[in-house]
Amino acid sequence: MKFNSKQLIFDCSKLLRTHQQYRLKSYVAQTSEIPATVKPYKDIPGPRPIPLLGNTWRLLPIIGQYQIADFANVCDILHKEYGKICKLSGLVGRPDLLFVYDANEIEKVYRHEGPTPYRPSMPCLVYYKSVVRKDFFGDLPGVVGVHGEPWREFRTRVQKPVLQLHTVRKYIEPIEVVTNDFIQRMNEMKDENDEMPSDFDNEIHKWALECIGRVALDVRLGCLDPNLSPDSETQKIIDAAKYALRNVAILELKMPFWRYIPSSLWTKYVKNMNYFIEICMKHIDAAMQRLKQKNVTSDKDLSLIERILTSEKDPKIAYVLALDLILVGIDTISMAVCSILYQLATRPEEQEKIHQELLKALPDPNTPLTSKHLEQVPYLKAFIKEVFRVYSTVIGNGRTLQQDLEICGYHVPKGIQCVFPTIITGNMEDYVTNASTFMPERWLSKHSENSSNNTIHPFASLPYGHGARMCLGRRFADLEMQILLAKVSF
Repeated sequence: MKFNSKQLIFDCSKLLRTHQQYRLKSYVAQTSEIPATVKPYKDIPGPRPIPLLGNTWRLLPIIGQYQIADFANVCDILHKEYGKICKLSGLVGRPDLLFVYDANEIEKVYRHEGPTPYRPSMPCLVYYKSVVRKDFFGDLPGVVGVHGEPWREFRTRVQKPVLQLHTVRKYIEPIEVVTNDFIQRMNEMKDENDEMPSDFDNEIHKWALECIGRVALDVRLGCLDPNLSPDSETQKIIDAAKYALRNVAILELKMPFWRYIPSSLWTKYVKNMNYFIEICMKHIDAAMQRLKQKNVTSDKDLSLIERILTSEKDPKIAYVLALDLILVGIDTISMAVCSILYQLATRPEEQEKIHQELLKALPDPNTPLTSKHLEQVPYLKAFIKEVFRVYSTVIGNGRTLQQDLEICGYHVPKGIQCVFPTIITGNMEDYVTNASTFMPERWLSKHSENSSNNTIHPFASLPYGHGARMCLGRRFADLEMQILLAKVSF
């Protein structure tokens, strides 16, 4: 009998998907029968909506009581006023937001999600990809702001090269080169008091874009040029990324009327997103031309984008992947690095521990970094995790429920958007021992004899999310932050 490997792979894939669907249906059947002791959804505490304006008025300029620009503070206010679960209902143009501050309940939601979890993020980006620019994105619009089967199929096609350790390790050397250039710029920017300029966060954005450009576009963008003009392509990319991400909360909660009447805010958002597409296509097309002239003997000779281009017939896969990596990578990594550097500068004891650890792993600071060196600096990595826990620039994660579920003793129906504010749960004594103490050691498996007294709930601090929808670019983000922290700590 002739062995048909392709048919076998197809049959196994079909069987696996059937099994996943069966598990999800089974779970729905189990949770559809809510015990009588469970309280109804309407009884969940939260701000009371008013006729017509619901709770949207609380987020509006001047009359609103919540400053949506500081969403972390909004999460904190709601937690202090209503406890471990809070419902923000009556929001114009969107489902209720259910804030969950219980790490055990957060774990329950994550543990029981199906094969295609819905992450309630950036409806404006969903609309942009699925309606405004459907002509470009088509049936495979990427992983950010995408749900269901289109998300699963796209992620399946790109996640292997993005998450493979040997692919990530290829970028240690180029990211170190970028970081060395950045440190040189830092030395040039210092004033007579050895202080950085007031717009130093923009310089960090340039470093982040240069790193991401090297990974996602296969090119040095020239972000660290000291004579970079405000109207340069590089600065326009940074400005567009900041605008796109920092106005999401405003578009969704404070000024959601773009769904009905296009506002100047929405028009500029679309313009910025179109610019992203233009830049990604330009550099990916250039990478394709370089690949055609390259003598390739194995996958080890290929960059991340070259691997995508050789495995996919449609270059649009590479366009969209680059767009997603840049869109969510520049601002989030930059803000995280700002926080990490500030904490490093204000904590001399921890700074010295990192320095001594680096000297032990890398006696000569001029020696190029390798993956082996990075494996020998657990305290450095723990420092980054502790900064994320205490001062996270990622406010939280979330899920749109795909079935009814009991949460904190309440019956929560399908379709509700759950928000998990890890910036709050990561600082709660209920889930973190000595939560108010900055202690990187708590993340080390070989902690001192008091390790049992310094525990942390595994779902209290999740800056990259959890499960199938965990951040696709997390390994590159970790690598960039670890290299920068290592180079500035010598």
